[in-house]
Amino acid sequence: MKVLHVSGYKSLEMGIFKENDPKVHIIKEAIKKRVIGFMEEGVEWVIVSGQMGVELWTAEVVLDLKEEEYDVNLAVFPAFENQDKRWPEMLQEKYQEIIMTADFYKPLYVGDYKGPYQFQARNQWFAEKSDVSLLLMDEEFPGSVRYFFDAAKKMSEDYPIYFITPMDLDEIVEEIQMTDPELWVKLQKNQE
Repeated sequence: MKVLHVSGYKSLEMGIFKENDPKVHIIKEAIKKRVIGFMEEGVEWVIVSGQMGVELWTAEVVLDLKEEEYDVNLAVFPAFENQDKRWPEMLQEKYQEIIMTADFYKPLYVGDYKGPYQFQARNQWFAEKSDVSLLLMDEEFPGSVRYFFDAAKKMSEDYPIYFITPMDLDEIVEEIQMTDPELWVKLQKNQE
């Protein structure tokens, strides 16, 4: 197992409208914990398409891990060029910084958005090119990540998919409350 694909909800699907929302810190902690676990099992590359939300946060987590001397690489494969064109300016800047610092970047289609077939091809491509996927997804409310989930399952019933669930996020909250109550108070103040 060398290549881990990570995806999940877009920020708006989770009701997150600001990057300083405490939920972002909790989600990033959950991603970090799971990515480190996969690295301990041999994962060398984390691949994302770089969409807003879980995929951008994953890219940030992986780049932070690299700074902490973890031996992991980040590859960003958007479905098409300029996927950030209509994003808020702050997120466009974050995306541009990520693709400049990633170990590998290549859009799957040259040019701007042409049609939904690009997303369908992207989902198929990630399922074919990765050894395993980690999805932040509640199977009862799958959101847009269900399209990847369905494509991966259609490709092979044996393709391994792991989840970060709402229960996993609750555990991260409890860990923060127990181990770093000052951080928890700070996160709560950011929410106000």
